[in-house]
Amino acid sequence: MVVVEMFMGKSITEHRVEIVERKGTGHPDQICDSVMDAISVAICHEYLHLFGTILHHNIDKGLLAAGEVEKHFGGGRVVRPMELIIGDRATVRAAGQEIPTGEIAIEAAKGWFRHNLRFVDPERHIRYRVALAPGSEELTDIFNRAGEVREANDTSAAVGYYPLSATEQAVLGMERFLNGREFKERFPQSGEDVKVMGARSGKDLDLTVAMPLLARFVTSEQDYFAEKKQILAEMHGYAAQFSAPGRLALHYNALDKPGRGLGGVYLSLLGTSAEDADSGQVGRGNRVNGLISMNRPMGTEAAAGKNPVSHVGKIYNVLSHKMARDIYESIEGIKEVYVFLLSRIGAPVDRPQLATAQLLLEKGRRINEIYGKVEAIFEREFAAINGFCAALARGEYPVC
Repeated sequence: MVVVEMFMGKSITEHRVEIVERKGTGHPDQICDSVMDAISVAICHEYLHLFGTILHHNIDKGLLAAGEVEKHFGGGRVVRPMELIIGDRATVRAAGQEIPTGEIAIEAAKGWFRHNLRFVDPERHIRYRVALAPGSEELTDIFNRAGEVREANDTSAAVGYYPLSATEQAVLGMERFLNGREFKERFPQSGEDVKVMGARSGKDLDLTVAMPLLARFVTSEQDYFAEKKQILAEMHGYAAQFSAPGRLALHYNALDKPGRGLGGVYLSLLGTSAEDADSGQVGRGNRVNGLISMNRPMGTEAAAGKNPVSHVGKIYNVLSHKMARDIYESIEGIKEVYVFLLSRIGAPVDRPQLATAQLLLEKGRRINEIYGKVEAIFEREFAAINGFCAALARGEYPVC
């Protein structure tokens, strides 16, 4: 069932207060989401290689338990490694053949750490515990049933929206700037554990940024605050491009306090707080568009690590944002789009129980003028669902 209706609320830009968060590459929650999804992609690749199809799995339970380090100005050492626990379900045997899902999972995790965290050695700084077991017979049987499109393995709802507000763009852009290759080359002393919290009040935008400096590059407290001042100036330079019409305030490592030595600075040995301060868990990070936007409707499913062919917690989460963007960019006269998708367990994933577009229209536009165009986009996207799921399996769509 497809429903196209007017969005009855105010535009996000008309809210007096807007709050947006982004957890960056090295944040423990972001690490968990990213690693578990990388494992799902690797397992999909192996299933396709061995059997020509994707088998049942959901690697959507994971915990990164913080380790312990000793650090000082100029360096430090790892006392106890971080521990990555990898769960939940995977097909470990099919057609009489054993599938080394545990080994695949660990190698995929190690590959992600090598590629994304410069100073984390995946061999020495992390221990791995694999807690993958076969799924239930009923859910596993979904993958054996005939049909061109897999059946949904859950009754679940998802929501996507477009376009991003200026505040959302500022928060997302700032984290990507600070974790971008160019910035890290110029400021190698900055860690990857970046968190940006944006708060807009009226026309004024306030950004609070947390990003550690690496102990090996910082020789003293005085050096720390000199480096911090230079980085804050870079943030102001980048933020100058933001379109916020009011005052812009930037706060960087707001807990710092001069004169307290190591107790007054945000110093890291490896670039992530998971080294000794903060554990991470799947589902506590960004939504699939990379943001945690408090003023927007948000689904409750963690997309990371879920299988890409039957688990609507992944498929519909990503697809709803894609559909919202397609509707906004294809049809004139729309200010904002919200897409809601609801599945019913056992129904093919291309036949949702409910597909709804809520549209905030520009003045003078009417819903009946564009209803058919929106309906056609829904039909087109669901007709191409197998190709979309294949792209998800290859990791072509980010989930955090």
